[in-house]
Amino acid sequence: MSNNSNEDAHYRFTFLRHGESVGNAAGYYQGQHDYELNVTGRAQARALAERWKQEAVCFDAIITSPLLRAAQTAEIIAQTLGVEPSADPIWMERDNGKLSGLTFEQAQQELPRPKFVHPFSPVGVTGESQWELYLRAGRAVQSLVTRPEGNYLIVSHGGLLNIVLYAILGIAPQANFQGVRFPSPH
Repeated sequence: MSNNSNEDAHYRFTFLRHGESVGNAAGYYQGQHDYELNVTGRAQARALAERWKQEAVCFDAIITSPLLRAAQTAEIIAQTLGVEPSADPIWMERDNGKLSGLTFEQAQQELPRPKFVHPFSPVGVTGESQWELYLRAGRAVQSLVTRPEGNYLIVSHGGLLNIVLYAILGIAPQANFQGVRFPSPH
């Protein structure tokens, strides 16, 4: 074993879904559409930041999606904990194609889900398939373990973080979006 090995490195990753956004509250497919946090989302981020401060939680780095709802969540936490966040587009939410910005009702009318969706089907006609998202999630995890050992906070999105856990656990994407779901409430 060489001295450059990461086999003995110690990492701690905390995955955090952004606070409630304007798009969440209004029932939109958000995807990579850029909605900011609403009042509730800002309060959620401040409450968590204060809790972590009281508990003396420290992070060596905060990595965030550049989308507003995640970046604003990261910034609120960073200001309280004194760690500068850095944005990385690999942590953006799924590109959900033509669904982005539609309400759930609009989507049902304009782009109804096919009866069968295989893992290679693009979401919203032009967006990322489950398989493409899974591959990006794997690259996101790889980008973490190539960093120096440390304690990292990653602020991202529910869709991507669910598939990140698939990648970590070795769960392949299933047809019709079936399979395990890891809840990520706001």
